[in-house]
Amino acid sequence: MSKRRATRRRRSATEWGVRGALAIAAAGLGYVSVAHSLAYVIRGSAPERAHALAPWDGRITALVSVKLSGPEASAADRRRAGDLARLALRQDPTAVPAVATLGINAQVRGDTAAARRIFAYSETLSRRDLRTRLWAIEDAVGRNDIPDVLRNYDIALRTSRIAPDLLFPVLASAIGDPKIRQALVATLAKQPIWSDQFIGFVSGNGSDTRATANLFEALHRRGIALPLGSQAALIGRLLTEGHADEAWHFYVAITPGANRRIARDPGFTANPASPTPFDWQPVIDSGVSGTIQRSERGGIFDFAVPPNLGGPLLRQTQVLTAGDYTIEGRSIGIEQADDALPYWTLTCGDGRELGRVTIPNSTQANGRFVGRFTVPAGCPVQQLLLVARPSETLSGLSGQIDDVHLQPARR
Repeated sequence: MSKRRATRRRRSATEWGVRGALAIAAAGLGYVSVAHSLAYVIRGSAPERAHALAPWDGRITALVSVKLSGPEASAADRRRAGDLARLALRQDPTAVPAVATLGINAQVRGDTAAARRIFAYSETLSRRDLRTRLWAIEDAVGRNDIPDVLRNYDIALRTSRIAPDLLFPVLASAIGDPKIRQALVATLAKQPIWSDQFIGFVSGNGSDTRATANLFEALHRRGIALPLGSQAALIGRLLTEGHADEAWHFYVAITPGANRRIARDPGFTANPASPTPFDWQPVIDSGVSGTIQRSERGGIFDFAVPPNLGGPLLRQTQVLTAGDYTIEGRSIGIEQADDALPYWTLTCGDGRELGRVTIPNSTQANGRFVGRFTVPAGCPVQQLLLVARPSETLSGLSGQIDDVHLQPARR
């Protein structure tokens, strides 16, 4: 064997050894990479399994400490959570959830001073940790520091996607306190990104509708536009809960000049984008078409009903005081048999009908109609309804109401 061939064999063996070592290293690195990637995928749903796959990752270690330090944690769980939190911070000094775990454990031990120091450090690292914000809210509540309570609410609601689900119900229930409501108005006046979402929530879900009305009035006085539909939703809830006076008071606040002794918008000119129960509301039902439209004279209510169908077409809630009232107005295009003519009715909140005023065919008296209702005592809320009777004509019932006035009868 020549010297050159022996050298080549030794070099070949060495190369294969290096290649084998590199292959093993690559496989090890590949495993670590895959394990770490998998750990990150499951870290939210299964932090313990993620920690087993990537025990060196401080952020994942911190998540395990979070799970072990929940409200139902035992003393042993909290000790383990503390150990993991300290390990997480050694692995990654910016692991904010681990800091929050240590702060919560300190609070559970009754060491509020230590908890405040720890959570202050957490806030210097990040303002996005929800547990830090929740603790800060509770701490501010304990100190009766309303501005700081709302400051932390604001931070939490701006930085956490799940914060609204947790905090909106609590904040909505707190607005019954005038001091909190006043401070909240100042916060909402700055138009934080969560303001419309909260206003929509409290209009439909707030536990105290009268306090919500007070909040909305205060916002309206500050010139803050309320989200579309929130005012109508609140007035509807106030009426449903029997707070008619508060509902009307709020309506007047947002509709200057409204008069409870007459029907609003007799010429159908207002046509708000989101009508409240105190405005005209076309009744949407299967097969029935009714819309408020612009006309040469201002506005008009146009309706069409298929043959043999009937029912309400238009409504407006009233809060008339006891007494006699007249209804008069003008129709266009109504041509029906006497037993198929539409009519106006006024009903009490308990369903009692206070009378009917039939609308004659529009060819009679230039379409003018007139009638009378008497509102008795004990009927604080009424519904003024335009009702269609079933028609046997092939075209059904159609027509328009040009104007309608409901007002106290002249003596």
